[in-house]
Amino acid sequence: MADVIARRFAAKINSAIHPAGEPRFPEIAIRTTDISIETRHGPVAATIYPPQSPTGTPGVYVNAHGGGFVVGRREQDDAWCRFLAAHANVYVLNTDYALAPHKRFPTPAEQFYDVVQWASAPERDWDGRRLCVGGQSAGGNLSAAVSRMSLENDGPAISLQILHYPPLDIVTPPSQKPSPLGSKAVLQPWLCEVFDTAYTPDRAQRSHRFVSPAWGDNANGIAGIAPALVITAEFDRLRSEAKRYADKLEAVGALAEYVEVRGVDHGYDIMTDETETTRRMYEVIVAHVNRAID
Repeated sequence: MADVIARRFAAKINSAIHPAGEPRFPEIAIRTTDISIETRHGPVAATIYPPQSPTGTPGVYVNAHGGGFVVGRREQDDAWCRFLAAHANVYVLNTDYALAPHKRFPTPAEQFYDVVQWASAPERDWDGRRLCVGGQSAGGNLSAAVSRMSLENDGPAISLQILHYPPLDIVTPPSQKPSPLGSKAVLQPWLCEVFDTAYTPDRAQRSHRFVSPAWGDNANGIAGIAPALVITAEFDRLRSEAKRYADKLEAVGALAEYVEVRGVDHGYDIMTDETETTRRMYEVIVAHVNRAID
């Protein structure tokens, strides 16, 4: 039943996503290039945003969109990718990945890892040794997973991971994750359960360290992992688990900064009119990216 709901929800939401270029920052005009990248699970589509004012050989930022692993596509992050390319000395590689329930864990995480490996290759237009990964919501989860994979596989080296209001513990039932907004919160428990079940229907698998890095002892052994900027939203049902993971990162010296955005809920930067709040937080991320690749 969860799969049926997930497919219907995805069809409805995906049809409502605005085309690239409309959401925010229309003053930033960047000529992009669409490409296809081969992964172990087949090709994925991606878009390259070149830096607006490059100096030397720029680095690269690999972005994964959100959507509960079930909905969304890379175009929904177009405004963010344009903003980053305009203000940081990086190429932005904005990638799709296979969505659940058609493809479940570990496929999306392994696809994202393969894209990151591709981005790190020396023959690219950028310096793959100055590499950042990041994502919002489910994309943040994938970024945490890829950072752990990179640690365990001795590469590629990641300079910074951006975890923007990510789900990092899908073992804990959504009903036990309160939001001050109650029934008005963006993420309702039933919706979280649909997403979680579509991605990892095997409940035992939800405790995997690549799925729920903030759960239990999963953060043991993360010394040496890429530094992380963790951003949460005050009213988000997922705030507490992201904060727990930030604390575990800090314990091993891998927390660049933890930021809680006040007065907003999950998805504030793509689902609301909070343009100034969004701009302010994007500027924070840009500053961290520039420091990480300097």
